[in-house]
Amino acid sequence: MVYDFPRYLAAKKTVDDRALNGHVWQMLRQQMLQTLPPQPRILEIGAGIGTMVERLAEQQFITSASYTAIDSLPENIAAAQQRLADLPAGIDLTLEAVDLFDFMERQQGQRPFHLLIAHAFLDLMDIPATLPQLFTLLEPGGLFYFSINFDGVTTLEPAIDPALDAHIERLYHQTMDERLVNGRPSGDSHSGRHLFTHLRQAGAQILAAGGSDWVVFAGPDGYPADESYFLQFIVETMHRALADHPALDPAQLAAWIARRQAQIETGELVYIAHQLDFYGRWPK
Repeated sequence: MVYDFPRYLAAKKTVDDRALNGHVWQMLRQQMLQTLPPQPRILEIGAGIGTMVERLAEQQFITSASYTAIDSLPENIAAAQQRLADLPAGIDLTLEAVDLFDFMERQQGQRPFHLLIAHAFLDLMDIPATLPQLFTLLEPGGLFYFSINFDGVTTLEPAIDPALDAHIERLYHQTMDERLVNGRPSGDSHSGRHLFTHLRQAGAQILAAGGSDWVVFAGPDGYPADESYFLQFIVETMHRALADHPALDPAQLAAWIARRQAQIETGELVYIAHQLDFYGRWPK
């Protein structure tokens, strides 16, 4: 199978819809309605194909806004342009394929944003090094919403070989901790829990936080929506991350991956990933 990242992001939307922490989400809604101006300036980094602005519009968190959504992958932005063609007229949407660090450098001295969103993205960054730069983009008293931050648990059931399963999970998380992108550290397998410290050290105020676990399983009619593809992509991501790992026998890993993909085909596979959501304010 040829795996398509924009399709994975589209398949992930229903998973995220269930996962997003309800308390944190409603705190965000309340403060957006009460404290943001009628036409707030909103920035979303790592916006993918635009599922977050779509969600905010669907649930009427915003009916009027100046919304800037950036992503480093042009194919994601192209998919977002098609997906978001019917947003409410009051949402002035700017989509751009640009590197985050180039964007942050370009924005220095420009008008700051009222709300900063990072959805399923910060765990791909060097968080303590990136947060201080990100917060320069927020106006004093501005809000932030950082959702789906991975926090160290990947569970696949049923077990194949408990010892091998645990070994693969441990090595997979290790690849997150050691990942480099353009020479920069770009990952943390416990980014969720570490964000409590990183946010406070950056000077941000945490106003709400809670779990946002992905839980995917097949019901009587199979996996919901396109979530079987979501699972196939996750398993293939694990395969690619570990394919050349010296601590794994390639044939054993290939057999394990094939077994997991077969479990998806039969609707057996249950997938759980532990994550955390954060909402807060940049001080005035």
